[in-house]
Amino acid sequence: MKIGVDIRALMDERYSGVPAYTEQLLREILRQDQENEYYLFYNSFHDFSQRFAAWEGERVKVVGTHYPNKIYNYLLQKIFRRPFLDRELGEVDLFWSPHFNFSNFSSATKSVLTVHDLSFLRAPEFFSGRKNLWHRLLGLKRLIARADAIVAISENTKFDLLDIFKVPADKVQVIYSGLNLPAAAEVDLSSKYGLKNGFILAIGTIEPRKNLDGLILAYNILRQDNPALKVQLVLAGSSGWRNAHIYQLAKNSPFSQDIIFTGYVSEGEKIHLYRHAGLLAFPSFYEGFGFPPLEAMSYGLPVIASNNSSLPEVLGGAALLINPISVSEIAAALKIVLSDDALRNKLAAEGKKRLALFSWEKTAKEYLGLFKKL
Repeated sequence: MKIGVDIRALMDERYSGVPAYTEQLLREILRQDQENEYYLFYNSFHDFSQRFAAWEGERVKVVGTHYPNKIYNYLLQKIFRRPFLDRELGEVDLFWSPHFNFSNFSSATKSVLTVHDLSFLRAPEFFSGRKNLWHRLLGLKRLIARADAIVAISENTKFDLLDIFKVPADKVQVIYSGLNLPAAAEVDLSSKYGLKNGFILAIGTIEPRKNLDGLILAYNILRQDNPALKVQLVLAGSSGWRNAHIYQLAKNSPFSQDIIFTGYVSEGEKIHLYRHAGLLAFPSFYEGFGFPPLEAMSYGLPVIASNNSSLPEVLGGAALLINPISVSEIAAALKIVLSDDALRNKLAAEGKKRLALFSWEKTAKEYLGLFKKL
């Protein structure tokens, strides 16, 4: 069987989220599958041949087109609906898209679409106008209708697909993600930021959906009610959109000297944060899956997370779940996890057990079963 794969997500300079998912899963699929041929498609005006040379092999070929993205996406794929991606690869039998993108296929090819989440439809107010416009232009209804099978990375995402797009239940298969564990050498951040062990850690893009303003307000309450508690709040992640109020809130905090924004962190820096934090706080308003809590659990870190979207499903009883709308509830959770050693140990132990559900080996095996079935 000839299988096409859309690797346009791998054009990003730094891999996190969907690009990291695509890279890790594709590598494991290629490792397991010694039978089928794979044709990896990308488009870029720049030359990425050197980056993708490592993917080439006896059964793997990388095929690229070199249009500016705006021309390829908006003019060719959106307006003219050509060229067909499967024919760009020489008429593959099946085409897998690990994420939404501007795509058209011939009727001769089966297609599989992975849907990570529909947060941009559930809560468009958390996204920039540009991102909301991009999602509208994609034509999601048509992409979902065209797919022969859809992979949802959680039951919550499957529910959203059925609820919003009325997708037949038998067309959607839930396949949990594997877990991206940092494999780099630890990079010490203590001197750079003046970190003291036991800090409250939040990891993720600085954007409204992550509810970092709620976390900062809860942190203020924690410090005001517990003057002896000198714990720091470390917010690690790239700057996203609509976040000026988050930085301003931190600046105006009476404890601003202890609120630290690190910006983007490398894998080695992330390891240091996980090893030296006291807990991970993840009070997001919506998540399709939620990698940071699982990563934190792999380092024995207790986790506080929201009781919404996919998080209860993914984390089970291994995290202390809170209502993200309630700042007082977040503050109370921070206090109890920081002060109750028995609870910390219990959450850490349950977290380690929870990780057994998520492996790239298992994820790839289920994908290959779906490909074969189609």
